[in-house]
Amino acid sequence: MKLTFWGAARTVTGSMHLVEADGFRLLLDCGLFQGRRSEAMQRNSQFPFPPAGIGAVVLSHAHIDHCGNLPNLVKQGFAGPIWCTPATRDLTAVMLADSAKIQEEDAAYLNRHRPKDEPPAEPLYRREDAHHAVARCRGVPYDEDVEIAPGVRLRFVDAGHLLGSAMVALTLRAGDREHTLTFTGDLGRRDLPILRDPAPVPPGELLISESTYGGRTHPPAEELAGSLADVVQRTFARGGKVLVPAFSLGRTQTVVYFLHQLMSSGRLPALPVFVDSPLAADATEVFRLHPECFDEATAKLLEDDPDLFGGRRIQYTRTVEESKRLNARSEPCVIIAASGMCEAGRIVHHLKHGIEDPRNTILIIGFQAPETLGRRLVERREEVRIHGQFWKLRAEVVVMNGFSSHADRNDFRDLLGPLAGQVKQVLRDNALALFPQLKDRLWKGKGKLTPEPR
Repeated sequence: MKLTFWGAARTVTGSMHLVEADGFRLLLDCGLFQGRRSEAMQRNSQFPFPPAGIGAVVLSHAHIDHCGNLPNLVKQGFAGPIWCTPATRDLTAVMLADSAKIQEEDAAYLNRHRPKDEPPAEPLYRREDAHHAVARCRGVPYDEDVEIAPGVRLRFVDAGHLLGSAMVALTLRAGDREHTLTFTGDLGRRDLPILRDPAPVPPGELLISESTYGGRTHPPAEELAGSLADVVQRTFARGGKVLVPAFSLGRTQTVVYFLHQLMSSGRLPALPVFVDSPLAADATEVFRLHPECFDEATAKLLEDDPDLFGGRRIQYTRTVEESKRLNARSEPCVIIAASGMCEAGRIVHHLKHGIEDPRNTILIIGFQAPETLGRRLVERREEVRIHGQFWKLRAEVVVMNGFSSHADRNDFRDLLGPLAGQVKQVLRDNALALFPQLKDRLWKGKGKLTPEPR
């Protein structure tokens, strides 16, 4: 059996891992790499293996850095099934259609503004490519064993990170032996609203674990709610807008949940809150279709108040005209828009219109990859480039990473600790370097720790 990391090694984007056993080639995730535009286009457009030679894809969840390059994989010859949970299948359909639309619109925008001597820009893939990829998705419920190829069995376990997100437990026959492999995908947090907590991590001979926040500890949910209320109140008091770059899937629903609860409890007055994203509106509808993924408290809240994700308190905008009217709006409001790293989408236009107003707040609620506009905002650069022009950063910038749905140091300790003595090797990037005591618990006398993947 052979394992090769082709993405999400020494970085947090572009998840893509190749598993080979007895001639069968299986891809764990096929995500978009996000970063500097030229590097991202090069890495996303060219696969380091022939796509036609991949027998199947196993998809952990529907975030774009895990599923976003599936249309390109299919476009370049992949013809096998894409295995995922039913909720992931439904969310992936929404995410890939939107991603293809953004690819087409970005290429069209660049072509309208490109110098005459430059070749025209081409989208990475188009909407028909996204439709072809979704047609290959096969839904498998949690905790159900299924044979996906001769000698290859799969079981999904709830990862608690996103609606439908799953850890992957694989059993693969190689020669005369069976091998077990566990891929965590993105591990969720415990005690965060909406989704169930992560299930126990399945043991395996080899564990591939994410580690995005392996060296940090997130604040409790109640503390997070108070901090959010403080930011909104402070910004509204000076007559400004709160601009929230957020990925339309997962993070947006979490912020909406917190704002809804703050207003329902009276900790915030009724405020104008806009989710300026057709994708977020569509994704929220998928959330409503899969209550089986919700934790007990959220399921009860939805029974008592079906307005939990919007309606009376939260307004969803779909058209470009509605989005433009938000920029012209002079009254204070909260605007939540994609993309979460400020590299594309409507948030870029809102930032362009609001970044030089000191009354406004840019609320960063997630990790910002190097070379992205979001990272430059976090670094509080004096000037940032948006749509080819430089703008003064005069708005307040607030970073609240506690909204992350990724496991933190304590979650990793409690989720991976029970595997001590059951796992021989763990492939990792930076979490265990930051968490050496966990490494000692997992592998003392149980083989060697493999080198950091490249």
